[in-house]
Amino acid sequence: MEYLGSLDPTALLRALPGNVAQGLIWGIMALGVYITFRILDFADLTVDGSLATGGAVAVMLIQGGMHPAAALVFSFLAGMAAGFVTGFLHTALGIPGILASILTQIALYSVNLGIMGKSNQSIGLGQENLVASLRYVTADDRVIFFAKLILGCLVLVAVVYWMFGTEIGSAIRATGCNAQMARAQGINTNSMKVAALMISNGLVGLCGGIYAQYQGAADVNAGRGAIVIGLAAVIISEVIFGKLCAGRKLAFAYTLMAVFVGAILYYVAYALVLWLKMPSDYMKLFSAVVVACFLAVPYLKEKYAVKRRMAG
Repeated sequence: MEYLGSLDPTALLRALPGNVAQGLIWGIMALGVYITFRILDFADLTVDGSLATGGAVAVMLIQGGMHPAAALVFSFLAGMAAGFVTGFLHTALGIPGILASILTQIALYSVNLGIMGKSNQSIGLGQENLVASLRYVTADDRVIFFAKLILGCLVLVAVVYWMFGTEIGSAIRATGCNAQMARAQGINTNSMKVAALMISNGLVGLCGGIYAQYQGAADVNAGRGAIVIGLAAVIISEVIFGKLCAGRKLAFAYTLMAVFVGAILYYVAYALVLWLKMPSDYMKLFSAVVVACFLAVPYLKEKYAVKRRMAG
């Protein structure tokens, strides 16, 4: 009873706007993870490095006087460059995909240090014209900030949806579905893999740039464990919204939007665990357990359904 009495519901409510904002920002990264993990069927760990690269590029350009919104363009391009390196190692040099992404991720640590000159750089929360910032969450016009953030995410989903409806996007989807059949249809699957990795990590770099502005700083370790958060968002969205999206006219668009909802739910669950006064040192363990549980749900449901059919 003493423990329950120490929990303050208002503290949880006050934390929710910040968690929703983080969920929307990290949803951009989860969208990139969805492209490689689900569409391309490629285990890409580059994101742990490319997210920090996007943040480092944005912060250094803002310090140099560039407008924060314009700096995000270069964050996206930096992420694309990281994805290109992973794709080149995999397709041109024959290195297995997961190993190629690990090599790029390790190399990006030194690259990020070179970009920033030290392990972290700050721009300060008082910087003008930031695309996202912690101070916007508690400001009087926070409704406008959230409206702009949600609108930006919807525009991004629309662009990705349109892109995968083009010839190149369809070729990427065909490559991820059945690479041998795609090659038989004259598709250069190696080029499509590189293109998908570049688009995916471009989104991750964009997320890194926005998140660095949100926090007011970039850190060389900012992307550590990002792949787990991205996978959590993707898996949560599939488990909860999979049947709702299936069979609809715009099923693919709904699936892309569900990824953002999955990211928000992940951060709400994260806030709930902290509110319950669980040790913060175990939050990485919590993330891993969440991903493992949601990954296991489809398998266990199918296994249970098979047993029922056999029993019937």
